[in-house]
Amino acid sequence: MPDPNKSLLDRLAEFLSPQPTSPAERRQELIDTLREAQSEGLIDADALSMIEGVFQVGQLCARDILVPRAQIDWIDITLPLAEIVKTVIEAAHSRFPVFEGTRDNVIGILLAKDLLRHSTEKDFQVRDWLRPAVFIPESKRLSVLLRDFKDNRNHLAVVVDEYSGIAGIITIEDVLEQIVGDIEDEHDIDEEADNIISLDNGDVRVKGITELDQFNEALGTQFAIDDIETVAGLVIQHLGRVPKMGELIEIDGIEFEVQRADPRQVHILLARQIPKKSD
Repeated sequence: MPDPNKSLLDRLAEFLSPQPTSPAERRQELIDTLREAQSEGLIDADALSMIEGVFQVGQLCARDILVPRAQIDWIDITLPLAEIVKTVIEAAHSRFPVFEGTRDNVIGILLAKDLLRHSTEKDFQVRDWLRPAVFIPESKRLSVLLRDFKDNRNHLAVVVDEYSGIAGIITIEDVLEQIVGDIEDEHDIDEEADNIISLDNGDVRVKGITELDQFNEALGTQFAIDDIETVAGLVIQHLGRVPKMGELIEIDGIEFEVQRADPRQVHILLARQIPKKSD
């Protein structure tokens, strides 16, 4: 913790000077100092949150924030053009991974603007308008990925696991949201039907904004706390702070795993029933 007897400028100067401490310790010292600066009104809360987000991006990998393959809106190149257009319009994304045969065989990325602009042309073939897919390992650091996105003017990468299977996708927006918080646009879905999604492994993917009543109905739980209306609020109230990415929180027989969060709020969690121990 910062020495209360030293001024803020003294502590910042010490941080910038060589110190026999680990990078993690110096990083935490800087964050503590910046938090004190915010409490003294030298920087505002939004600036502090973004600085903390920058530090977080430096520690996270693609696997930490990717969109899992089960949640991807895929395009099957063998489908009729009318079905592909329908999928693109309903999903309302700007980019779609396109596969042939199996979903582990991604052959390119389809831009919605290319499809909608040219699909009425004579002899139009989706295959002719695919952009090259960029593949990255799950272990790729977000800080490096963000630089690659910027340098290559790319907006989406396909994340590959250690067995060369498709683990998911990640976009430049996903990375930036770790710094500036959730970026809402006119196509983001906030319908209750999208708040809770059952995954193949039995986990339940839950948006932090999901109301407790909806969560209770879906999972058979009975969470009810005065002045707490959402799942994110439940977890934050239980911990007394905003949890970190990957953190596990057990509440009344339910284990919550924080899948996506920033320093200000929880966006996505995985929820699973904890098996009862036999007597």
